Amino acid sequence: MPLDIKSLDLEQMIEIQKKIVPEVVEKLLERYNILRFIHYNQPIGRRNLSNVMELGERIIRSEINFLKQQDFITIGAEGMNTTQNGEDILQVLRGIIHSFKGLSNLEEEVLKKLRIKRVMIIPGLEKTNQVILKEIGRVAGNYFKSIIKPNMVIGLTGGDTMAMLAEEMAEEPIKSVNVTVVPARGGMGREVEKQANTIAAKVANKLKVSYKLLYMPDNISKDIFMSLSEDPSIKEVMEYLQKIDMLVFGIGRADKLARRRELDEKIIGLLKETGAVAEAFGYYFDKQGNIVYEVDTIGVRLAHYKRLKNLVGVAVGEDKAEAIMAISKLNNNLVLIIDEGLAKEIIKYEH
Repeated sequence: MPLDIKSLDLEQMIEIQKKIVPEVVEKLLERYNILRFIHYNQPIGRRNLSNVMELGERIIRSEINFLKQQDFITIGAEGMNTTQNGEDILQVLRGIIHSFKGLSNLEEEVLKKLRIKRVMIIPGLEKTNQVILKEIGRVAGNYFKSIIKPNMVIGLTGGDTMAMLAEEMAEEPIKSVNVTVVPARGGMGREVEKQANTIAAKVANKLKVSYKLLYMPDNISKDIFMSLSEDPSIKEVMEYLQKIDMLVFGIGRADKLARRRELDEKIIGLLKETGAVAEAFGYYFDKQGNIVYEVDTIGVRLAHYKRLKNLVGVAVGEDKAEAIMAISKLNNNLVLIIDEGLAKEIIKYEH
């Protein structure tokens, strides 16, 4: 029976192309990666691009000339920038690359393993984790904006990935009314730009909605918390925390978060002994999702998390696989946005 070309979908066309001209796949990925890197780091010089992407200057020069001829980039004194045509082709390529790399199948595999609501995978780039972080920030920002409804209270946590979400999310007023953004936990660590307060304010300003800030550290004693919570402004924010309808949060490893909290070395040793692999809401969990340690914390509580219908978790890095496995057991409404390398590590992970 002859092949009906008109009846083929994109996935089938790509599979045929891979068999007939496999070198096209490699070239497409290379040019996509170069264009994507320029987009997220513009303006950038050719030598810097060559060093970071670990490609020879001859290859970079040839590809840059091609991209310029196609009007995808411009080259100026400060470096290279993407044009509107470049931005448009990147948007188209994202879906094609997703199919070329078989990421839809990988998403299904991860979804089946974790038994959660949805998995979204961003194509990985070796040696350019910052680009992956930015791409995940963009995708996560677009996704959570798409599910905002009127009268929602949205909680945001802190951390590297969440800071990138706030940075990469497009500034665009939402149509939903009476939406409020709040930090889902108190301050943690010393970097202000990665604090939940900073991220909540930045995201709210981009969405043109109201926000509340929580002026308390995450790890204070119950006595101090009880005293501070009598303050009217803090009391108001704590009441909003109880009303959170959607939580957007970064997923981290237990050991790294323990050090960010500046926990005592004895406690860090205890966490290691008890097999803690993930932390969320003041609780440390082992691989099976069991609580192995608890600390006093300010923010969304575990019981509240387990009731939420709208959860968006973001993570980058293969070393987060165990943490993902643990967190995914707490609430199957989770929508997970991760990079390709982490997804593959989850698939390999054995209970």
